[in-house]
Amino acid sequence: MNTPWIERSVAQARLDTALHRAPATLLTGLRQVGKTTLARRHLAPDEAHYFDLEDPRDLARLADPILALERLDGTVVIDEAQRLPSLFPALRVLIDADRRPGRFLLLGSASPDLVGLGAESLAGRVALVELGPLGVPDAGAGSLDTLWLRGGLPPAFAAADDEAGFAWLGDYVSTFLERDLAQLGVRVPATTMRRFWTMLAHRHSSPWNGAEMARSLGASEPTARRYLDALTDALVVRQLQPYLANIGKRQVRSPKVYLRETGLLHALLGISSTTDLLSNPIVGASWEGLIVEHVAGWGVPVYFWRTQAGAEIDIVIEVDGRRWGIEVKRTDAPSVTPSMRHALGDLELERILVVHAGDQRYPLAERIEAIGAAQFLAATSPEALLS
Repeated sequence: MNTPWIERSVAQARLDTALHRAPATLLTGLRQVGKTTLARRHLAPDEAHYFDLEDPRDLARLADPILALERLDGTVVIDEAQRLPSLFPALRVLIDADRRPGRFLLLGSASPDLVGLGAESLAGRVALVELGPLGVPDAGAGSLDTLWLRGGLPPAFAAADDEAGFAWLGDYVSTFLERDLAQLGVRVPATTMRRFWTMLAHRHSSPWNGAEMARSLGASEPTARRYLDALTDALVVRQLQPYLANIGKRQVRSPKVYLRETGLLHALLGISSTTDLLSNPIVGASWEGLIVEHVAGWGVPVYFWRTQAGAEIDIVIEVDGRRWGIEVKRTDAPSVTPSMRHALGDLELERILVVHAGDQRYPLAERIEAIGAAQFLAATSPEALLS
């Protein structure tokens, strides 16, 4: 599928800042999210040297990384860097000998920990940038329905129609399970991991229940947890951690689990049209996940909050030492709930924004404000909304 380029000015600005700040930059993101295209558009061919570690020839060229890289000028771009863990100690030696900014750009389809940068190998030498799927700032507010249904992986989003988009997503799921996970060191049969991933899809936006998942899978709780962590490290699942306040109430301590890409969520659940989505019980949870991923892309601490008695707020963020709540409603006429009032008091929130399916922004109560999803999803930072 020939995918047209969609300008990603926010991602380009973040990448440019990182390249000017640190000797090495790690750009992570899902496979097919556009990392390689972004790098090639950002760096002119005469400014960079490219190595693709899925190409056996480039892998052979880096058999001795120091010898291969130490004399290269410009930026060295190494794609799928997680395939060569021995690379990182060599990069440390090279960087310590020459710490000029923008010397290395590493592209990886896994979390920094799994790639090998969560340890001490490049601590203090690397800037981390995550490229998420396309969003409203990239594709425009008129694209929201398509972005929600097909997700933001460019080939699916830009497909000729929903049928073509979901055909591509189906192939993506199979390739991810049969090849990509194994390349990341995950040794689980593809059929087993597909079953587990689909089970997570049915529980999308729910707190993790290891015992329930283990029973459904016919495995032990540690095994179910290992599968969850593997999909998290592969950047297809998000574990949203709870905000634990000192309030004298019992609070939920398990993370909430989301599939990070709504197109993949819908593909795993057999949802391939807007009509199917709007009539499916997952519709509210899917909508919530879309908002959660957008907020996570702001780069601020993101949590959820829930008490054992049932009070909850979907998203809690911290901005400049202040806490804000974000509640997600798949309705165009949201109202104030007892949970919102509990959250305002118990968490000492500055304000709650209620993201809804309508278009208008208006106050609901003191420190509680409704805002349309299109406007919310167009914001590239919390400051743009929380002024």
